[in-house]
Amino acid sequence: MDLKYAPRIADELKLKVHQVENTAKLLMEDATVPFIARYRKELTGSLDEVEITSIRDRLIQLEELDKRREAILKSLAERDLLTEELKGKIDTAETMTVLEDIYLPYKPKKRTRATIAKEKGLEPLALVIFGQNDFDLATEAGKFIDEEKGVKSNEEALAGARDIIAEWVSEDQTAREKMRELFNTKAVMYSKVAKGKDDEGVKYKDYYDWKEPASKSPSHRILAMFRGEKEDMLKVDVMPDEPEAIEILEKNFLKNNNDAGAQVKLAVTDSYKRLLSLSMESEYRAALKAKADEEAIKVFAENLHQLLMAAPLGEKSLMAFDPGFRTGCKVVVLNRQGKLLHNETVYPHTGEGKAAEAARKVLELLKAFGSEVIAIGNGTAGRETEEFVKKILLSQTDEKIKKTPVIMVNESGASIYSASEVAREEFPDYDVTVRGSVSIGRRLMDPLAELVKIDPKSIGVGQYQHDVNQTQLKQKLDDVVVSCVNKVGVEVNTASKQLLTYVSGLGPKLASAIVAYRDSNGPFSSRDELKKIPRLGGKAFEQAAGFLRIRNGKNPLDASAVHPESYHVVERMAEDVGCSVSDLMINPLYQDKVKIEKYVDDKIGLPTLEDIRSELKKPGRDPREKFEAFEFAKGIDKIDDLAPGMKLPGIVTNITNFGAFVDIGVHQDGLVHISEIADGFIKNPADVLKVAQKVTVRVVEVDVPRKRISLSMRMEDKVKVNVKKEKKPAKEDLDTKLKNLMNKFGKK
Repeated sequence: MDLKYAPRIADELKLKVHQVENTAKLLMEDATVPFIARYRKELTGSLDEVEITSIRDRLIQLEELDKRREAILKSLAERDLLTEELKGKIDTAETMTVLEDIYLPYKPKKRTRATIAKEKGLEPLALVIFGQNDFDLATEAGKFIDEEKGVKSNEEALAGARDIIAEWVSEDQTAREKMRELFNTKAVMYSKVAKGKDDEGVKYKDYYDWKEPASKSPSHRILAMFRGEKEDMLKVDVMPDEPEAIEILEKNFLKNNNDAGAQVKLAVTDSYKRLLSLSMESEYRAALKAKADEEAIKVFAENLHQLLMAAPLGEKSLMAFDPGFRTGCKVVVLNRQGKLLHNETVYPHTGEGKAAEAARKVLELLKAFGSEVIAIGNGTAGRETEEFVKKILLSQTDEKIKKTPVIMVNESGASIYSASEVAREEFPDYDVTVRGSVSIGRRLMDPLAELVKIDPKSIGVGQYQHDVNQTQLKQKLDDVVVSCVNKVGVEVNTASKQLLTYVSGLGPKLASAIVAYRDSNGPFSSRDELKKIPRLGGKAFEQAAGFLRIRNGKNPLDASAVHPESYHVVERMAEDVGCSVSDLMINPLYQDKVKIEKYVDDKIGLPTLEDIRSELKKPGRDPREKFEAFEFAKGIDKIDDLAPGMKLPGIVTNITNFGAFVDIGVHQDGLVHISEIADGFIKNPADVLKVAQKVTVRVVEVDVPRKRISLSMRMEDKVKVNVKKEKKPAKEDLDTKLKNLMNKFGKK
């Protein structure tokens, strides 16, 4: 990373140059984004993770631009094509698009109609014609007839010259800029069903005859059409009006209305139809795709963040069910730390005899292990299993068992985890069904700790995740996971290797080393003990220590987010107010006596001291919301149970640009279209909703054959009666009407 980019990035992001420079230096020293945002506020001017990430990504983009610039300069120099003027243009190109436009005429290319014409010696004729001066065209063309070179007539000579001119036009930087602007502002997206695919491509039926301005097409429609095209179900074109495009080019290249001008006009038309339109469409489609990818990835990342930061149940002993009909329900019992104590398979849905036996086994397990909560996966047979378990509990006289909470858990991705290398390593002696049940139970206890074991793409909170740029998607989702893990903090004595992997400064190898050390030496008693781990050097310790928690350790600050590098400051604070560090962390009276301004020096400023004060008030506080139990509506277990007008509780499972999907407990999420989310206008569903949010919805429409449910969160539509108000008639008009009525019916 180079500091020379700092002024440009500062200008683009509306930041101060020193903020960008200091952030770039920290990144060059391998500091992580969470570490910089949390513990280096004085250097960055309190930049948040989003701003730091933007600086990091822009630095990488500008480095890529410079690498490409160097490669182009080297290629041109090796072929003796580099002039001072050309070098100046390349050196000042500020975007990859401009850089490639400058290089295009010099780029090595395969044989084209233009290069073939040049081989036939027709370039001088093309130059003369392109000048568009007055001369005898036939005479000039005749000079280039050469049987040996394959030019047999005037027309062949002129055709070759036009091919050369057409390529010049298509590679002209100004022409490309104007065409780019035309595509950006006036291109239209056309989509129609591919020949013979009417039945096979029915899921793309909405796009069988579709047309809209490309610049206004939302990301989900762009990705849907491109996916349909990729699957050979749709034919998609993205083009502006052809006559307008050709007219713009003619204004740029036509100089005279003479014979030479007529040839140039033909070449311009050919250039657009055969070369430029295809080149520009390809470029613009790539730009549309990139923009749609960016938007889809952003939505995916926001959803993932909300899911990972969902409220944890906390340390509770629980029983977890992975439901099933014919294959039975896989039941596991976990202790408060999520350790597997017992597993069993019961068959509550295969006849009364089996159901009675299942009920007996479940009760035995509840009494034997004293499970505080029962978790049930929301997949196939989930609602039926929930009803079965609740009936068992209600039949009991023991109040503790009777009131055991039964909670449905979103099991998306549990099957992916159960078959993964991570699960095999964690539970080598158990099959996938047991692992899946454990994952469901642990997900309720701590969603973040369990979900980090699953590829984020498999969690089920994105749209078109397999269609977007996979490198960018992985980087963005990794950023989200890292951010969430470090925001919450990790208990080093209980965390899995997978969770530790995402801690700032660690990674897979150091995470494994921490677990291995813990297994051999027992629980860590202090953060300092981490320094004993092989290969965990000073830099890694600096990056990770503040995000690792050690409860009940030797130093009470080890359970907080106060970084070890600032312990001396807290110790001074405690000494100054006459108490121990422990007392300072639990007694507001002592905390209120601390005047943080007193501790400002050349290494620590007010931003860090403010963070320390906040942390002392709530040491190690989990930033996630408090857990609240949720229940689906009783008796509404499948899509056939739904009817328009029903009001039901639900949980938001996914948010898109066009609406939100809500689980209402019928094994099929319903869609709340963006227009049905609120009574007023909203631009983005994410402004109102978040993943895992509990909502109340109204059923609008149910399409059982297609398994589609339309929901609304708006107030029930009221019948509006439009009453046209007439203008109040003038007094004389009333008098006239009265007289007419009296005459008609007779005076009384």
